[in-house]
Amino acid sequence: MSTALPRPHVYIACAQTERAEVLARVLPEVHLHHAGTAEALLRDTHAATPDLVLLVNDLPSELPLAEILTILRSRPELVHTRWMAMGEQGLGNFVTAGVDALVAPTTPAVALALMIRTQLARVRQLRELEERARYQQQRLEAGAHEERVRDQLVHMLVHDLKNPISAVLGLLDVVLEDDERVPDDLAELLRLARDESQHLLHLAVNMLDVRKMQAGKMHLNRTFLFTPSLLDIIEQARGDVGAELGERELYLKLPECLSPLHADPEILRRILANLLSNAVKHTRRGGRLVLSVRELPSYVEWCLTDNGEGIPAEDIPRLFSAFEQSRLTLHSRFDTGMGLAFCKLAVEGHGGQIWVESLRGEGSSFYFTLPMVAEEEEDFVEVLQ
Repeated sequence: MSTALPRPHVYIACAQTERAEVLARVLPEVHLHHAGTAEALLRDTHAATPDLVLLVNDLPSELPLAEILTILRSRPELVHTRWMAMGEQGLGNFVTAGVDALVAPTTPAVALALMIRTQLARVRQLRELEERARYQQQRLEAGAHEERVRDQLVHMLVHDLKNPISAVLGLLDVVLEDDERVPDDLAELLRLARDESQHLLHLAVNMLDVRKMQAGKMHLNRTFLFTPSLLDIIEQARGDVGAELGERELYLKLPECLSPLHADPEILRRILANLLSNAVKHTRRGGRLVLSVRELPSYVEWCLTDNGEGIPAEDIPRLFSAFEQSRLTLHSRFDTGMGLAFCKLAVEGHGGQIWVESLRGEGSSFYFTLPMVAEEEEDFVEVLQ
């Protein structure tokens, strides 16, 4: 059911009452107001906001009518009002003051009514557009509010999940330490439970840290990392991935003498763990993974290559976005894609870059770079060595 549009308010400001009466007869669909003086026009337009004002240059006024028009146009509530001027002289001043249309005094009433209807149609269009824009803005603000509430809820839920998951992992480790009392078949189930709990913990931590990094609240505890430290970090990352990594062959290519990195060791460990976990998902049992490191002029390039099924080309552009993952995987486990999103934000937070090269059926290579120690820090590094 359509809603009837309100009748527009039209003001005619002129000395002759007869002119207003004639216009009222040819415009029955509007509220027609007559102002006999400029002072009356300024006063009456506060009572009912005009959609259109017709100023006739015979209107008695202590100020020039162009100045009256300027005063009216400066009022915020009249921003959509249309302005017409009728007369034979001084019309140039009306144009300068911002009149929308000029009318000759000899214009027939029917023709004048048609011109007024055209101007009123423009007023309706402007107000409809403004209302539409206001509605869209309200929707955007409501959506932004809902997203903030959702983010806060996810943050609280994930944060509260960390402690019980860590407790479960600790209990499973305690049980698995006593190999003699645990039957082999039960031990295998316990190891599987531990791996899945570890995966859930990584998922929770990644979700929290991706949110922190996106908000610019993630602090990097950088330190100087030498080759022995890097080997320890790689070994820790392997342990984070779980038993599934042991079902693939992992080869390491790391130079014996590598220039030190200036990075957060815990974040680097998690970058490697996420990339290794991702490679496991896309590589069959018995598959081959190669983690190589090489030194370039100003940074160190890391590369993890697998001989898995590869990533479809159409998935690559959004691969490092949160809640995105390749459609082609070798497992049915739900994955939010937070691991690779974390890697991207963490690498870029160090001033590096991350990318992937992949061919269907031939595997994938994930690259990321980390900057080496700046020249002004080299003397300090030599002391540490």
